[in-house]
Amino acid sequence: MSEVLGFVGISHSPFATLLAPPNAGEPGAQFLSDADRVAKAVAELAPDAVVVIGPDHFHANFYDVMPPFVVGVENAVGFGDFGSSTGPLPVQTNLAWDIFDGLGGSGFDPALSYSLTVDHGIVQGYEMATGGQNIPMVPIVLNTAAPPLPSLGRCRDLGRRLGEVLRASPYDGQVLVVASGGLSHWLPSNDPRDPSLPEPKRSSLIHGRLDAAAFSAEREPRVRAMGGNPAARVNREWDSWFLETLRTPDLEPVVAIGHEGLEENAGSGGHEIRCWLVGHAAVGLPLAWTSYEAVPEWITGMGIGTTFEIG
Repeated sequence: MSEVLGFVGISHSPFATLLAPPNAGEPGAQFLSDADRVAKAVAELAPDAVVVIGPDHFHANFYDVMPPFVVGVENAVGFGDFGSSTGPLPVQTNLAWDIFDGLGGSGFDPALSYSLTVDHGIVQGYEMATGGQNIPMVPIVLNTAAPPLPSLGRCRDLGRRLGEVLRASPYDGQVLVVASGGLSHWLPSNDPRDPSLPEPKRSSLIHGRLDAAAFSAEREPRVRAMGGNPAARVNREWDSWFLETLRTPDLEPVVAIGHEGLEENAGSGGHEIRCWLVGHAAVGLPLAWTSYEAVPEWITGMGIGTTFEIG
């Protein structure tokens, strides 16, 4: 039987690599310093496998087919967007199949991938939480960019079932659960139903799989242009409330906000906190330690939470 060691929730941002601060006291420096502290604590826990829950930013999934959940069971490959790592990532296949079978057998029906492309939404959280230790992972991609977005309650319930599956798995190892995403940030629409969406972008969101590299190369300059603005919108108050709420095992206050309330308070990018709900519910423990830095220059409120103490 596997042992669940704990949970790490951690924000990601393209600008954590593109605009990494050269000196202490500059935007993002506190977040990266605390992420290093978490990586040291994870090294002491010495997990045998890491379940990583994160989004895709239209590098693997497009609107030709858009699944709400995907479990990678055999191969995972980093896309390499925004300076994130590229190439093969280690996958704990036995545990991955246990997760896929366990979720599918209880009505969640995740999509299945034998060769899953993952972008910075998975890779950055995985590498920051583990310090780049190359620990075998199970990637779970959760759609947070545009419909179909699973409801907040559905994410909580998925997490509860994931926790049951992990604890019942015959995989004989210690497992850490990592959620990558959020906190508050406001992004341009990616919803093909939005009448304000320019037709070239809409077409790319639907047909981008035909040449994902070309789509990414066209898109990245627009995203890069958003960075470095100290006046970018971040909701510090809501982010702090969210982290404080997860210091209890009760996720109902977050679930009760609903889709519209979440978007109003945390922006379209704030839907990534669904990954945190899944991971937190899977482990079933309150956060014991949190860190937060609002980094408008990275267009994101950068938070970290763990169910174990950080020295």
